[in-house]
Amino acid sequence: MKTRRDFLRTTLLGASASWTVPGFVDATFAALDASTRDLATQFTTGKDGPILVVIQLAGGNDGLNTLVPFADDAYHVARTRIGKKEKDVIKISDYCGLNNNMPFLGSLYKEGDLALIQGVGYPNPNRSHFVSTSIWETADITNRSNTGWIGRYFDNACKGADPTVGISFNKTQPESFGALKNSGICLSSPELYTWLHGGGEKAQAEEFFAQLNSPDADKNEGDAPADGASIAMSAGGKTGTVQGESNLAFLERIAMDARVSSAKILEIAAKHKTTVTYEGAPISRSLNLVSRMIAGGLPTRIFYVSHGGFDTHNNQANSHDRLLAQLDGALKSFMADLKGQGNQQRVTVMTFSEFGRRVQENASGGTDHGQGSCLFVAGAAVKGGLYGKHPSLTDLSQGDLKFTTDFRSVYATILEDFMKTPSSEILNGRYQKLGFMG
Repeated sequence: MKTRRDFLRTTLLGASASWTVPGFVDATFAALDASTRDLATQFTTGKDGPILVVIQLAGGNDGLNTLVPFADDAYHVARTRIGKKEKDVIKISDYCGLNNNMPFLGSLYKEGDLALIQGVGYPNPNRSHFVSTSIWETADITNRSNTGWIGRYFDNACKGADPTVGISFNKTQPESFGALKNSGICLSSPELYTWLHGGGEKAQAEEFFAQLNSPDADKNEGDAPADGASIAMSAGGKTGTVQGESNLAFLERIAMDARVSSAKILEIAAKHKTTVTYEGAPISRSLNLVSRMIAGGLPTRIFYVSHGGFDTHNNQANSHDRLLAQLDGALKSFMADLKGQGNQQRVTVMTFSEFGRRVQENASGGTDHGQGSCLFVAGAAVKGGLYGKHPSLTDLSQGDLKFTTDFRSVYATILEDFMKTPSSEILNGRYQKLGFMG
């Protein structure tokens, strides 16, 4: 590894002593500075460009109790305990309706700003949480890609963008952010961002970089401690990294991105004062932060938020209803906030989950891992309606719903009709668009 002095010279930790400040760092500071907020655009990413908010319903959301086929006798036969009656849904059609714990999404549908996509999945489905999530994140059904679909969007459509082109509110970077050049940044809250890439070795990483940044760092020449290398290796790998990157380069990039981004994100998040009340659930807190970053002019193209707990093997009825209610309440506050800012046309929200649940309830009053499910796309730019074909509840694949809509068609529609970028290179193929973007 390089010496501490070399390390300091090549990262923002030693920017004051560097001969030049890297261009993207300079662009980041300028783009985030308050004085640029009234400009028509902010560098590559564009102040007035479209913003996608991806919400992962982690654990495998039960699509049949989310978009309920209340008029199908097979549904009630399969779900004698956890099934929803007609009185328990917000009717969308004579066949199906939304779970009534989502009144806001019901109203959004009636206003024409919510697309409900049915039967979403992929060929040769996998019931493993890890494998199926990876397939959704990479848009590669062979699960062999070293980059994610969002990371490939960054590489193809956001060249020269600063690190905040993508922000994930996860403890680890989602695999979808894996990129050749710019994998975005990861934070669970702005004040915790700097060292989240270190995972369980956060304290070691913090101590290591504090030592590097201390006034006495140059007095002890020699190689950096082995702990630094082990931190890089434990944090690196396939998920959310830049392809082909060495351990040292990973450390340098994370150090630089952290120092550039943390203080500015905190500053931006603190400046926006909303009159909208957000509930206390983690999904609400995350969307509150997203709205504040958008209002502050952060030039981010994609925000990634996770809402977990959907692995409902036991006693599903109450927990699933509660999770859907939390999602509905968070989106209600978020959409109201965007409208108050005048940003409602710029932002589209897409949900996804790694798989659905089996048609038949289990003996524990829950449901086990399945295949096809539903997802939502919401926003003022959305052409609301019911899309795709609802899978048959009797013509099953090993007890599971057969998918009727390839999830990559959802991605292609959003990429081309909302993000305004060709999708074939990002998705490594052409997929039929679904028409739900205005």
